[in-house]
Amino acid sequence: MYDLKWIRENSDAFDAALAKRGLAPESSAILKLDEERRALIQKLQDAQTKRNAASKEIGKAKASGDESAAQKLMDEVAQAKSIIQSGEEEEREIDKKLRDALSTLPNAPLDDVPEGEDENANVEVRSWGDKPSFSYQPKQHFEIGEALGLMDFETATKLSGARFVVLKGALARMERAIATFMLDIHTGPEKDGLGGYQEMLPPTLVRDHVLFGTGQLPKFAEDLFVTRDDYWLIPTAEVPLTNMVRESIVEEEELPMRMTAWTPCFRAEAGSAGRDTRGMIRQHQFSKVELVSITTEDQSLDELERMTGSAEEVLKRLELPYRTVILCIGDMGFGARKTYDIEVWLPGQDMYREISSCSVCGDFQARRMNARYRVSGNKDLRFVHTLNGSGLAVGRTMIAIIENYQNEDGSITVPEALRPYMGGLEKIAAG
Repeated sequence: MYDLKWIRENSDAFDAALAKRGLAPESSAILKLDEERRALIQKLQDAQTKRNAASKEIGKAKASGDESAAQKLMDEVAQAKSIIQSGEEEEREIDKKLRDALSTLPNAPLDDVPEGEDENANVEVRSWGDKPSFSYQPKQHFEIGEALGLMDFETATKLSGARFVVLKGALARMERAIATFMLDIHTGPEKDGLGGYQEMLPPTLVRDHVLFGTGQLPKFAEDLFVTRDDYWLIPTAEVPLTNMVRESIVEEEELPMRMTAWTPCFRAEAGSAGRDTRGMIRQHQFSKVELVSITTEDQSLDELERMTGSAEEVLKRLELPYRTVILCIGDMGFGARKTYDIEVWLPGQDMYREISSCSVCGDFQARRMNARYRVSGNKDLRFVHTLNGSGLAVGRTMIAIIENYQNEDGSITVPEALRPYMGGLEKIAAG
């Protein structure tokens, strides 16, 4: 959500930011509504002042026996009351128009975000690890998982329809092991830019205002699942974790506030018809370890680098090759000012695929949530800055392990770092 005061003072910059997002100028329409609202507020204040003054004089007029003057004053009070009542309704209507206009506009990208329309304009900033070589044509994860009898899409379709899976045996255990492995990294002692996240177990059902706070509503309702009782299933733990500070004031000394959670996530995938229809890449239900940071403006960009490094560390310890790219404006999410995508190498697909997005949102979400902090020393109140990232998507990490650690006989070698979480198991094989 944008600051109206900032738009008034920086209308050209506001329209330029929208233009980078491929949108038409909006400052004139928004500022016109803003002017109407401020003029109406002044009118209501004047009417209230007049009403208060007239009310005080009524008693004096009656005490003096001047009924004519008293009646005239009572008429003035009634007229002022009518103006206030109708004006307050008009103010609510203008407020709604302003809120609706501002709530559907995406965040302004930072200056160093590359321009471009889609993923083809993303810029690689670093890569890590050597891609594995195979003496045979490597298979995709679902071919391996189905052949082992541990990845069952057919039964999942009977239960829930397309884009679901039933994991069995060692792969079900691996899902749990990966998540625990990630949480142990992120919640460990703070050292060398890693750890220090507080583990949380938030609700997976939330109300409208919570999704509004993080920017999923109202614009992206079709991408979400909603119950008949008006609860929404979370698309990511970013939603409840970020809203932990909604409508509150935290002390600057408490920041940065770092949280992590392993939760199921639910997405309708409304815009992905025909994409990744086989396998576990794009599902309606999946699990993810999420990272969320609440910071000050001065901390936020350093925190983005730290968060991205935390997500990369998981892949390093699993010895999975990856690259990190900065997203161009056209590929960046609605609430982000800058985003790094981490893409893991999948030999079965012979390509890199996204496994994490780490974004800094500035005060965009904080304004929607009314989340502020008290500045040390002068006690001013400012909006917090928020960040979120995957640390990592658990299912996609499993996919990467299956494809990078596959063997010609159809078995899967368990990465050394994961073996303590798998009861010492070194290989997943048939039978």
